[in-house]
Amino acid sequence: MPLLLSGQKFRDELENFGCLAIKTPLEGGSETRLLRRLKTAGYKTQITSARGFGDPEIFLFQLHGIRPPHLGHQNIGRNGALGEVQQVIPQLHELINENKSMVLWLIEGQVLSRSELVSLCDLCDREPRLKIVIEIGGARTLHWQSMRSFLSQSRNF
Repeated sequence: MPLLLSGQKFRDELENFGCLAIKTPLEGGSETRLLRRLKTAGYKTQITSARGFGDPEIFLFQLHGIRPPHLGHQNIGRNGALGEVQQVIPQLHELINENKSMVLWLIEGQVLSRSELVSLCDLCDREPRLKIVIEIGGARTLHWQSMRSFLSQSRNF
């Protein structure tokens, strides 16, 4: 496993491109090793699922409202079937407050649309402290590429 001994090549490409598309073995383990290597290099890391992501910029950087799921019969007089809007702190709140580089690792990235992937790439270009790794599927071996080259190769994605 010489690829995962230092993680230097992965870290260099992550710093150069900002947003990487990665395919990992389905049995797992390699992404955890890479995250450990990034933590020792001084990055803050956060893993989250891409499901239910919504607008990436608002979800990651701005205070936004969500509605809780409908739980059956509720009082119609008070907000009806819609439920109250709850204000949620942005996912990357600590990045906004601190001046540290951060890696956001998105699992289940295959559910994101092409426009959401492009907006995540643009977000990395605007915010140099933010690096994003998006798992786009499984493979027998670990391999990655820049998200922009992945999007240009998969035209019908």
